[in-house]
Amino acid sequence: MRLSSTILIALIAGLFAAPAVAQVDYGARLKEGDAVLRNFAFANGEKLAALNIHYATLGTPRRDRSGRIVNAVMVLHGTGGSGQQFLQPQFAQELYGPGQPLDLARYYVILPDGVGHGKSGKPSDGLRMRFPKYGYADMVEAQRRLLTERLGVERLRLLMGTSMGCMHGFVWGATHPKMVQAMMPMACLPVRIVGHNRMWRKAAIEGIKADPAWRGGDYAGQPVLGLRTAVSLLQIAGFAPLYLQKAYATPAAADAYIVDRIAKDLPTRDANDLIYQLGASTDYDPSAAIDRMRVPTTWVNSSDDFINPWDYGIAERAAARLPDAKFVLVKATDQTRGHGTHTWAKFWKDELVALLKRTERR
Repeated sequence: MRLSSTILIALIAGLFAAPAVAQVDYGARLKEGDAVLRNFAFANGEKLAALNIHYATLGTPRRDRSGRIVNAVMVLHGTGGSGQQFLQPQFAQELYGPGQPLDLARYYVILPDGVGHGKSGKPSDGLRMRFPKYGYADMVEAQRRLLTERLGVERLRLLMGTSMGCMHGFVWGATHPKMVQAMMPMACLPVRIVGHNRMWRKAAIEGIKADPAWRGGDYAGQPVLGLRTAVSLLQIAGFAPLYLQKAYATPAAADAYIVDRIAKDLPTRDANDLIYQLGASTDYDPSAAIDRMRVPTTWVNSSDDFINPWDYGIAERAAARLPDAKFVLVKATDQTRGHGTHTWAKFWKDELVALLKRTERR
C-alpha cells in the first residue's frame, strides 16, 4: 500500500512532536492552615483579640546549619482574590514543576489569604461593618506575623505579588527590607491611589451602598443590584482590549462573554467584604520610600493594563529611583490579558529565572 506524501509527512512529524505535558494537580499537594494572631492592633487604633489568617503551602522548608528556613517564597494575591488563585494552570503549570522557576523540590511556597479575603478574618464572618477598617499596612503586618509566629520564616528567598499583592510588595520593601532577599512585584504603581484608579473603586463602593437592600451593611440577603454595579466595574477594570477584540469578534460573542462573566462573579461576592477590599488601599503610598528600597527587584507591568496605564511615565521614574531594580513592560498583544497578565507566567517567567539567579548569593 502506498502512502500519500501528506500522510507520510504527518506521520513523520508525529514521531518527532514533543509529548504532551501532563497537568499536575497542585491542589492535591496543598497543605492548608490557620494562624490566629492574638491582640492584633490595626494602624487606626482598632483591635481584635484574635485575627485569623488562612494560608496554604506547597513544597518543603529547607533549613541551613543554624536552623533558619532559606527557601521560602511568598506569593501575594490581588484585591478580592485568595492564595489559591495561584493554583490556576497559567501560573502553577508554568512555575512549580521539575526544572521550572519555582520547582517545589527546591522551594517552599507560601500562599496566604490577605486580611478580609478568602478564609482569613473578614467582615462577613459576623462583624459586618463593625470589622476593623484595615489598610495595606495592616495586611502586611499580618503577613509578617504569619511568617514569623506560625511558619518560622525569618527571611524570604523571594516575595512575589500581583496587583494588590504587588503594592504589598512595595510596602514590604519600605518597612521590612531585611526580610526579603528578592522581590518580584507585578501590575501596580508605587504611588498613592488617586485619579481614575481611585474613582472606579469609589464608584463600585458607592454602587453597593446606594442599593436600599444594603441597609448600612446589615442586610438579610446580598444587595444584588449594588453588587452588580460593583462587579461590572471590576470586570471593565480588568479587561484586556486586544485579546477581547480578537477572541470575541462578533456582537453576540461579546455580549455573551460579559453577561456570563458577571453572572459567575456575583455569587462569589459579599457586599461588605468587597467594600472593605476596595477601600483598603487608602493608606497606600510608598513613593517617598522608593530610594531606600534596596531589595533586588524585578518589577513587571503590562502595556494593556487599564488600572496602571503604561503611558503615565510613573513606572519609569520610580524604577530609576529604586537602587537595585529592573523594570519590565510586557507589550500588549492579542494574547496578553490586560491587568491579569500578572498571572500568566509565560509572559514573564524568564525574568523570574534571571532574578533568582542574580540574587542566589545574597
